[in-house]
Amino acid sequence: MALLGVAGAITISSPVKAVELMKWERIPLQVPLTTGQERIVFVNRNVRVGFPPELNGKLRVQSTGGAVYLLAKADFASTRVQFQDVENGELILLDVTALKGTQVREPVSLVYREEVSSATASNSVSVSAAESVTSGNREKTASGDNEPRITTPLPIALTRYAAQSLYAPLRTVEALPGVHAISHGLPSIITSLLPSEPVAVRPLAAWGVQGYNVVALKLTNQRPEKVVLDPRRLMGNFHSATFQHRWLGATGTPEDTTVLYLVMQGRPDAAFLPEPVLPVVKSKGRASSGGKAHAN
Repeated sequence: MALLGVAGAITISSPVKAVELMKWERIPLQVPLTTGQERIVFVNRNVRVGFPPELNGKLRVQSTGGAVYLLAKADFASTRVQFQDVENGELILLDVTALKGTQVREPVSLVYREEVSSATASNSVSVSAAESVTSGNREKTASGDNEPRITTPLPIALTRYAAQSLYAPLRTVEALPGVHAISHGLPSIITSLLPSEPVAVRPLAAWGVQGYNVVALKLTNQRPEKVVLDPRRLMGNFHSATFQHRWLGATGTPEDTTVLYLVMQGRPDAAFLPEPVLPVVKSKGRASSGGKAHAN
């Protein structure tokens, strides 16, 4: 995909698959739908889905492997839909709306603050739904047959692990076999990632597992206007991109900062475009030694 870079240069960037993270904190989650388009919610739990009778014929719901597929067949106002965890009975509440339009809605992946139930085979996300994993990503680790398996596609598992590591108490972070902190090798301020937006980008931390790496970056709005974040404007070679929030508020407000999670294969610094080289400003004349000049 060709994107317009700084000073009119054309930079080639591979397509970025985005997943929107939503943190479940017992507050109903707002999930907008585009009528006629299917949206996936990765619950990562075995759930039953319930919705009121007024949505019959308006909303098609299918649930399998920890993923719920929502297809709005007609417009409808905000309506409460509930997912019930079949293991512990916990309810997860969504306020779903549907409107006509052309906006393509990214899949949603739920993040939990409390400790997540142990994964089972029915909790694994389907390959076709994620569009980003091969069967090899779900093989057991090479250390032995009794080692735990990663049943969620690696890009999603890494993104969820990074989000929990930054936002959740350490004791509640869901285990990810083989994950380890890595050195990202990035500059303290990155200007080449999102040059079309007035956003300051600073790397926070990075983790890796089985050849995939995720880098968490802090995004801060530098302008008094709201900024809507679009993964298609990211410059670089990334496997997937996930914004903690879809927009930034005006600078100086509590909403002016969010976190971006970028997943790539290989070294993180190799996935980013090189930072522009600043011109060297030469000083005019020699620096004074501090003494007075004497005439001959």
